[in-house]
Amino acid sequence: MRDVRVLPVDYAAWLSGIKQHVQNVQQRAVLAVNRELVLLYWQIGRDILERQQAQGWGAKVIDQLARDLTAAFPDMKGFSRRNLLYMRSFAEAWPEPTFVQEVLAQLPWYHQVTLLDKLKTRSDREWYLAKAIEHGWSRNVMWHHISTALHLRSGNAVTNFEQRLPRPDSELAQQTLKDPYLFDFLGVSEDALERDIEGAMVRHITKLLMELGEGFAFAGRQVHVEVADEDFYIDLLFYNYRLHRFLVVELKGGAFKPEHAGQLNFYVTLVDERLKSADDQPTIGLLLCKQQHRIVAEYALRGMTQPIGVAEYKLQLPDDLARYLPSIEQIEAELQDEAASDDEDAPA
Repeated sequence: MRDVRVLPVDYAAWLSGIKQHVQNVQQRAVLAVNRELVLLYWQIGRDILERQQAQGWGAKVIDQLARDLTAAFPDMKGFSRRNLLYMRSFAEAWPEPTFVQEVLAQLPWYHQVTLLDKLKTRSDREWYLAKAIEHGWSRNVMWHHISTALHLRSGNAVTNFEQRLPRPDSELAQQTLKDPYLFDFLGVSEDALERDIEGAMVRHITKLLMELGEGFAFAGRQVHVEVADEDFYIDLLFYNYRLHRFLVVELKGGAFKPEHAGQLNFYVTLVDERLKSADDQPTIGLLLCKQQHRIVAEYALRGMTQPIGVAEYKLQLPDDLARYLPSIEQIEAELQDEAASDDEDAPA
């Protein structure tokens, strides 16, 4: 006869708690290992840098160091010539040990390599560093934001938030909007109709949410609201769980016109009256158009009672942003370098 054991009533909850504790310890262990690895690489990089500057050591010393360290620690990856050069660049870019210990050590090593590879100034690196720590970006997400020059676009939309929202809400809301928005993933032509673009946005909702930014959730498309026996439809509706407010998005296929702001003002009012709960903050609106005309938008927004922003959207990357994207040749070269690095780092 099968042995049937009756477990205590609270066993499942107890087991769940143990599992969560084990996972927390594992995560802290991973973070601790990463921290020590980043600090080790910085120390090695600083030693190389100091000896090169003081004693004139050349590249051959780094070649020899890579061979010796790999031989001494065959089970430890990371001592290839290429990675040692990254360590040197890392120490050169961030010379302050306190900053490395308290800030940089929060991110994995290959985040650091991406910052060194893709950005040239310390101010740009610090901007993405802070955002990656704040939002927990993976390396791929961080690379995506760098490649689309997020730091040049964040908070750049024309808005009336300063007049319509109290501080610090106005500043936080301003930083959630960009200009321009880049919808290069949609796969529609430059002269596509508004509904075609809108439909493509919904089909690519994951990438759309990434472009909108942190904290956004999709709430609906062509959201129906009836007023005085008339039907109205909101193009796109989102909710930001960080700001605790709805975002109404209206899409216009042409240039911005002042009457567009009036229509969006009406929709924002409807959402506040019909959809917003007592716990939600006031709704904000975003008008996306093919051409913005900043001065016209600034005048138009002065008369609006609701917090509204106006920004351009682009279906292809503009030339000034395309420079952040690697060429096919660069990608192939990087892949070849990584393959060679893996061979060097492989255990003997």
